[in-house]
Amino acid sequence: MNKEINSKLAIAIVLITAILVGGYIVIECRNFPDSFFSCIVKRTLPSKSKISPVSELDNLKRFASLQDFKLYLKEAESTVPSYFGYVGGLGPGLMFEESARKSVPLPLTAPVEGGAQPERVSETNVQVAGVDEPDIVKTDGKEIYFSSIRGYWRWGWGEEMRIPYWIKGTTKVIKAFPPADLEIKKEIDKIGNLLLSDNILMIFSGDKIYGYDVSTPESPEKKWTIELEKRNFITGARLYNGKLYLIAKTTINTFRPCPIKPLVVKGAPLEIKCTDIYHPIRPVPVDVTYTAMIVDPRSGEIEKRISFVGSSDSSVVYMSTNGIYVTYSYWGDFIEFFADFFEQECKDIIPEWFIENLRKLSGYDISKAAKMIEFQVLIEKYFSSLSDDERLKIENELTNRLSDYYKKHKRDLERTGIVKIGLEDFKIHASGDVPGRPLNQFSLDEYQNYLRVAITVGERFFGMGSIGLGSRESANDVYVLDKNLKIVGSVKDLGLRERIYSVRFVEDKGYVVTFRQTDPFYVLDLSNPQKPELKGELKIPGFSSYLHPITKERVLGIGKEGSKVKISLFDVSSPDNPSEADKYILDEYWSDILNTHHAFLLDEKHKIFFLPGSKGGYVFSYNNDELKLQKAVSGIRARRAIYINDYLYIIGDNKITVLNEIDWEKVNELEI
Repeated sequence: MNKEINSKLAIAIVLITAILVGGYIVIECRNFPDSFFSCIVKRTLPSKSKISPVSELDNLKRFASLQDFKLYLKEAESTVPSYFGYVGGLGPGLMFEESARKSVPLPLTAPVEGGAQPERVSETNVQVAGVDEPDIVKTDGKEIYFSSIRGYWRWGWGEEMRIPYWIKGTTKVIKAFPPADLEIKKEIDKIGNLLLSDNILMIFSGDKIYGYDVSTPESPEKKWTIELEKRNFITGARLYNGKLYLIAKTTINTFRPCPIKPLVVKGAPLEIKCTDIYHPIRPVPVDVTYTAMIVDPRSGEIEKRISFVGSSDSSVVYMSTNGIYVTYSYWGDFIEFFADFFEQECKDIIPEWFIENLRKLSGYDISKAAKMIEFQVLIEKYFSSLSDDERLKIENELTNRLSDYYKKHKRDLERTGIVKIGLEDFKIHASGDVPGRPLNQFSLDEYQNYLRVAITVGERFFGMGSIGLGSRESANDVYVLDKNLKIVGSVKDLGLRERIYSVRFVEDKGYVVTFRQTDPFYVLDLSNPQKPELKGELKIPGFSSYLHPITKERVLGIGKEGSKVKISLFDVSSPDNPSEADKYILDEYWSDILNTHHAFLLDEKHKIFFLPGSKGGYVFSYNNDELKLQKAVSGIRARRAIYINDYLYIIGDNKITVLNEIDWEKVNELEI
């Protein structure tokens, strides 16, 4: 009786939902063998002639209306039930992307004093030269702009007793050059990541972006504010050729998914109509709408924009000097996967009626979530028809066969969609997909009109109810895509049963680190996009979570070995035989470089690099293939370092220490 009531209630809920989103439904009830009774709700879409979408690409088009958007959401609806399980995220990641911008080497000279303009100024460590990324420190060579990000408690005296009080974090404007004049000129009562374009300082603070004119550092003037609406987030930001590029994502409201209003500029909401939003022609699970925008840093005005739907899972933003790439990940068709499995691998142990009904189920025009529920009921009904001995045997057989089948077909279940936006016309140029999921922005790289993508697949899938996968076998692949985002080459199965911890592409070479017990460091030859090759492999203890090319033949790796921070210098001069030229175990349990590449600084002129630790700041030399701790600075909660001429500024939450790079003596210090 209860089952009958529940069935009727479920049908009513589905019926009401279908009516709300538009279209027509057909309820099809059938008797499965062994008295298994089920009703399937099928949805019939309105005539396509009423929608007539505008096609822009082979696999993308724009929504024709609000109703069209709602119908797409129902068509693409997919929920992976809890019995599929997840395995966390993909491990240590970097919050933003890009490669170190190189300074032009200058002859070694004594530091320049006086009011002259500095000849050498470092920039934020980024992935692509010339494409800047938000970070907590920026400099123009004269001032340092530092956002302390967080506030802190201090003790003070009240009228009768000592009480704690909160010191709010600020963005400090610091006179930096010459170092003898080091002082705080002004504090702005906003905190967050920063971008600096000419004399406009942009502060990404919570749900707002502020633009300040800092042409007079002592008196910053707020020029504009961009405010995110509710259910909106900034997923990426870049500064290139004097323009701010923003990528926002809007959580989809399934009852009214459009128009969307991602943000407000100077009090005026930006409204994006349904007919301005793109979607894949082949429905995929979506839960957000992405909007890429070009913003004028001087006025805060939005000059161009483009919007498309995707998922919030494994969203990565990578920007080259040619385009913006936005990724989103989603699950494949599990019912199709299991239908193929039973049909191809289990005909000798599973009755024909079960396979036939599963195949029919895969063809029904219902949501994937509904299909998964029907599948679970179907398989449990079949198991309940068996004796205990038969069930035990079948479950073991299915588990073993599914484990083998999954190893061959795991790439069918996890997909990552990629959308490319051209910078010149700011239109969508291509859309494609690859198996698996990327780690972070360094998983993508554009070179000579090809996109290289490194992914991990099979890390997050457990099994189905009574059917397990036994030992999961994850794998790591690198795919090469052409300008239309079609796969033209690949290297597969790097580090089986491991996952990617770091990636770096340098021209026609690729470097990938996977890890579970040891650290395999892979060298890939990508000179032929159609035939990329694995050239060499090195297995060493620990792992590297950040890779940085020092020269074409040397790559620096920063990660951990055991509980300590480890620095490795890889010799890749012979791609077939990479080696660890040197390593250094630092007496630190953590460095911010393990969290963000922005904390790393390379100074090629002096052949040194900087990394922060919990005990202080560290300056290493890498000259002559030797990792040498050149200078350690204690008593500072080090966050970043920059150089101006031959002075190294180590910036911490509590103070700034300035070192002379000629002799490594301290020349000044500022408590902040």
